[in-house]
Amino acid sequence: MASLSKLPGGAWLIQVMVAQDGGGKARRSIRAPKMPKHAAKGWQLRVGLLESAHNSRQSLDPATADWLRDLNNDLHARIARAGLCEPRQPRERATLGEFIESYIDSRIDIKAASRVIFGHVKRNLIECLGAGRPLREIGPTDADAVRLAMIREGLADSTIAKRLQRARQMFAAAKRRGLVDENPFGDVKHNEGNPADRQRFITRETTAQVLTACNPTWRLITVLCRYGGLRSPSEVLSLKLAGIDWAANRIRVDSPKTEHHPGRGSRIIPLFPELRDELQAAWDRAEEGEVYVVCGPDADAYRAAAQGPDGWRNANLRTQFDRILTRAGVKPWPKPFQNLRLSRETELAADYPLHVVTGWLGNTPKVAMRHYLTVTDSDFDRATGGAAKSAADALQNAQQPAQAAIGPNANRPTQTQGQQALGHTSADCDVFRLESSVAGTGFEPATSRL
Repeated sequence: MASLSKLPGGAWLIQVMVAQDGGGKARRSIRAPKMPKHAAKGWQLRVGLLESAHNSRQSLDPATADWLRDLNNDLHARIARAGLCEPRQPRERATLGEFIESYIDSRIDIKAASRVIFGHVKRNLIECLGAGRPLREIGPTDADAVRLAMIREGLADSTIAKRLQRARQMFAAAKRRGLVDENPFGDVKHNEGNPADRQRFITRETTAQVLTACNPTWRLITVLCRYGGLRSPSEVLSLKLAGIDWAANRIRVDSPKTEHHPGRGSRIIPLFPELRDELQAAWDRAEEGEVYVVCGPDADAYRAAAQGPDGWRNANLRTQFDRILTRAGVKPWPKPFQNLRLSRETELAADYPLHVVTGWLGNTPKVAMRHYLTVTDSDFDRATGGAAKSAADALQNAQQPAQAAIGPNANRPTQTQGQQALGHTSADCDVFRLESSVAGTGFEPATSRL
């Protein structure tokens, strides 16, 4: 059994009898560091268990195995020299550039868009820390420096937060491989900001104005995003003519973005009334053998640009869409296609349960609440509808005494004048009547403009 004795200066000496391969036992000494006596007794117990396991050729109990694993290299080497455990193998000294290259190459499970993000993270890390920097020399101070460098670069808060998240992910993998002891990015966070700052609700009036400046291809792209809630470019350009079930009024939407999640490779959405005319026109002009709803030379070029060897990626449709907005006299808004999708999800959420809406749009309630659903002007208009009616009644009551004194028809305000007195135009009244007429159905009728 291991014996314990105190050395001058406060250190301790533990002696054990270690079985030899040729038979017999040999006395070995292990110098333990300076520590209180009760801690030294703990060391004596653990070393004694190592001695017993080694001599009886049995496996270690889990607690002793964990204790041995957590020792630093110097103390572990002392026990290994005594013959009670195998020496540790020298750890690989990988450099930052080598590790990032091998990590990204190993991620065969990620989409092309995610691979692009990892590429940006690689650039940020190497520009700040150097490709030849040994991985083990990178600490929390270096991680802070990377974050500050991205701030100086002028990146958006959401971009910085996402890239730091990817850096944490990479160094977590390095820790699992034993290349680093701690994750230097573990506690380095960045406030991603408020998603509402870039959210815009695109009204039906604005959408109709945009459609006047679109060719047939862009009419389809815009309508599918705004009234179908499809992601662009992946879902819009993947939509197939065979996916339209005219009899059942349903559309099958393939979703490349979520296909790696079980059961989320596609979803079924209603054939919304706002989509019918544009889809019918696309169906009528499709040539024999055509596969996709959005077809033609322009659409084929967009599809080729968006489909790389690793899957779907950004096809830079925004540049052309901004030109269309300018041509239509509409000020471009941020995240154009996501905000078209946001507008549809917000409309639907006003009339249907959230689980139904997210099932149609292909996201989760949590994502919808944070990134898609927003408060619109029409919400305020509906909430203050009672106040407008009270104002109308007050105006009518104020006019009645004057009408009674002059005559039943004298100076009676016309319908248009009454609406102007309340701050409404005839168009506003038409919108109000339209909303009232569909309140129970959840769908607004298709208009001739669409």
